[in-house]
Amino acid sequence: MKRILAGLALTTAAALVTATPAQAAPVDPVKALKKQFVSGHGVRISETTRVTVDGKTSTAGKTTGTFEFGKSGVVASDLKNRAPGGVSSSLAPPHIITVGGHSYAQGSLFSEELPEGKKWVRYSGVASGGTFNQILDIFDPKVLKTLVSHAKSFKSSTYKGSLTYSELSKAYGQKISGKIGKIKIDYSLIVNSKGLVTHLKSGWTMDFGILGKTRSTTESRYTGWGSKVKIKAPAEDLWIDVKDLGEDTEVPQEIPDNSINSLAN
Repeated sequence: MKRILAGLALTTAAALVTATPAQAAPVDPVKALKKQFVSGHGVRISETTRVTVDGKTSTAGKTTGTFEFGKSGVVASDLKNRAPGGVSSSLAPPHIITVGGHSYAQGSLFSEELPEGKKWVRYSGVASGGTFNQILDIFDPKVLKTLVSHAKSFKSSTYKGSLTYSELSKAYGQKISGKIGKIKIDYSLIVNSKGLVTHLKSGWTMDFGILGKTRSTTESRYTGWGSKVKIKAPAEDLWIDVKDLGEDTEVPQEIPDNSINSLAN
């Protein structure tokens, strides 16, 4: 009996020594995000987008900038969009500042034949959240919650999963159906020890038949969470409202919205 008890004690001790510590439950990214919604603070972003057709790169672009938070989310942003050679990517303005319910665009088509002394064009009612290329807006708590809940796995601080445009549109309070609604978006979402998103990669593929199979991927990195941020509009004497440019202007009458919004219209 003593030998059995001694053997049992040794076996138990060995098990305690070699047992793998249980992993702590991950911090809720949604709760972590909401804690960042403090006036005068924000986060920096660096984002790269690449579109390929039948495996060959068609377009590429990079966005860098800063987002400023308020008590309920993003209230202002200052973003620069570039493509190889220094040209603006897609239809996005090379430089855009959104604050106080207005967006101020500068560069490329947005600086065509402006009145003397004017450097910016002002647009009204343009949203501050997200960027022009990242379809997944992690600054929207509902969207972030959807990404976490749809993840097929969580390993090494990374959520991996996929969802359709139709499923994503519900998080935005919109509706997308038909062929576009069935397109799948795959994603990889990395968070730090505080639950804050540091890296997001998303992508989707669509077959356009004779026009080729298109693949779009966007990789976003978020740094400096909680840093002090104060975004200001350009001086009033430097901008002109788009409605004051007249019907013959070549300046775009509106700024392209986030992709999910434009698809829903």
